[in-house]
Amino acid sequence: MKEEWNNYLASIDEANSFRNRIRTYLADRNKMLGKGGNKNSPPYTKKMGTHVTFDKQLEEELEVDVDAFKIHEELDPQIWNDEKMEPEIKKKLLKIANDFIEGLPIKVKVDDITLTGSLANYNWSKFSDVDLHVIVNFEMIDENEELVKGFFDAQRMRWNDVHDITIKDYDVEIYVENSGEDHRSTGVYSLMRDEWIRHPEYVEQNIDVETARKKANDVNDQATAIEKLYDESEYEKVMRNVERLKTKIRNMRSAGLESELMEFSPENIAFKMLRRAKVLNKLTKLKYNSYDQMNTLDD
Repeated sequence: MKEEWNNYLASIDEANSFRNRIRTYLADRNKMLGKGGNKNSPPYTKKMGTHVTFDKQLEEELEVDVDAFKIHEELDPQIWNDEKMEPEIKKKLLKIANDFIEGLPIKVKVDDITLTGSLANYNWSKFSDVDLHVIVNFEMIDENEELVKGFFDAQRMRWNDVHDITIKDYDVEIYVENSGEDHRSTGVYSLMRDEWIRHPEYVEQNIDVETARKKANDVNDQATAIEKLYDESEYEKVMRNVERLKTKIRNMRSAGLESELMEFSPENIAFKMLRRAKVLNKLTKLKYNSYDQMNTLDD
């Protein structure tokens, strides 16, 4: 794989310059935008489109249907049959993952292809996604795992942007995961082996939706305040405050996932509310748009 990787870099004009530019950019990005966030956030600055306001409609979107967080007594019967994945669905998901892999500009050795998230658990709902994970050992490609992660992030983001595939009305999202990476999901299913790696346990939960809603509303209020800074052209303040708020969100979710309630904690439910209401996407847009504005010279 390393030979394929080096050939890929060599095929690009000024390969050494390219490698150095990527490394320099990663350092600049981490300093400018703040390192961390979602594991699969894009490793590049991208024009994120027009500025979208945090308005009353967004507040209404936070009032998520409580049924969306209910715990079912069985796995989604559209996906599972006697706790085995339906053969037709497994075959289709493997084809999607393999098509993605074959479309990469380098050859990679895949350790596994897995399904995780709420569709591999008892908290599935109409808001669920098909979280399809391709497991690869980054170190086998390059010792600079950050560089490899950036490559895979760009490839999977491009794939998700281009394709709009659904399985039983659930959107399919591809992720590339480093083998051995800590995964805090209670349900992980191997499509390649057709067996559970981590079987979810059904535990009846009383989800504290009200506490989750309060936490989500607090974050939304802070996001609205950051938007006002953007409208006032306070771009540096926007950058700092977005990173501060995203750090708070990350810490909030981590605390919930590390608690006894895990996915069903108010902190994780608040995170899901914010994600479904597009608050996280809008914060990212504010950050990237501010970066663009700070580095734009008008005629």
